[in-house]
Amino acid sequence: MPTAGHAHAYFLVGPTATGKTAVAQHLAERRGAEILSADSMLVYRGMDIGTAKPSHEERQQIRYWGVDAVAPSESYNVSRFLDEARRCFESAMAAGKSVIVVGGTGLYIKALLVGLDELPSASPESRKKWHAVFQEQGVEGLRGALETRGPGWLSAIPESDQTNGRRLIRALELIEAGVVAPPRSWAAPRSKPVITGLAIAREALVARIEARVQAMYDGGLLDEVRGLLEKGWDPACTAAQAIGYAEAVACLKGALAQDEAARLTAQRTRQLAKRQMTWFRNQSAVSWITVTATMPLEDIASRVAADWDQRGPQSVVLPG
Repeated sequence: MPTAGHAHAYFLVGPTATGKTAVAQHLAERRGAEILSADSMLVYRGMDIGTAKPSHEERQQIRYWGVDAVAPSESYNVSRFLDEARRCFESAMAAGKSVIVVGGTGLYIKALLVGLDELPSASPESRKKWHAVFQEQGVEGLRGALETRGPGWLSAIPESDQTNGRRLIRALELIEAGVVAPPRSWAAPRSKPVITGLAIAREALVARIEARVQAMYDGGLLDEVRGLLEKGWDPACTAAQAIGYAEAVACLKGALAQDEAARLTAQRTRQLAKRQMTWFRNQSAVSWITVTATMPLEDIASRVAADWDQRGPQSVVLPG
């Protein structure tokens, strides 16, 4: 696998709603850096409110990569993320700028740090089939299929991802495509580069999540989703299953009251934050910076900058 030994980045990771985006924006403006988003949902154009995407004004100040990269109808995976990352680093290096990688999608972070196996793309038929199994039978249906079709695959998936429907679907797609063994990048690396992360007490995180969800609905999430549906957005596509969007679709169809949709969105977001924290604890070496709900942005950014400067940027692995 080709590597770009001269490509380096500063990393800021952690669960959703810890304030990573604001800190990265603050530091990028002061350091003249470009930002690579390692978030699997920010890639979709038109899905702004429900993904807590950086504002238009913020993106006017800083060059963002991995944001608004594809239409919601398109599939996006770690391979496409690495292609975006390669373009980001080529641009930044040509301009003499540093790169800040920020996000909570652990697989994207890990692929940048340790590389990625060359894997076949899923056939649309295979993806549709396993997505239907997930819809009808849930995670247990996927786990059962995986244990039957690929003995040993489930144990190769990090424990934190063994209830992640998207990861299980990808495993089944690979098996059907003829891949005989789980990708090496799914295993825990023997040596782990130390990266910086933000953490916050559970009670404060829950409060932030509830406030964020309320702000999304107050800010027009239902109107955003209604507009996407009017443009032909398929409610069954991967993007439409994103946290907040599935509930908003159900609300617009009359299947959920708005209060219940907001409650379920907050619940799913809390579950996501827990999975993300488990992933980073098990799969990465993170220097955690614990923040509080009242800590000023300047103070958090100062602590992150000091942590970065103590170690310097980490080298990254890029395709081609």
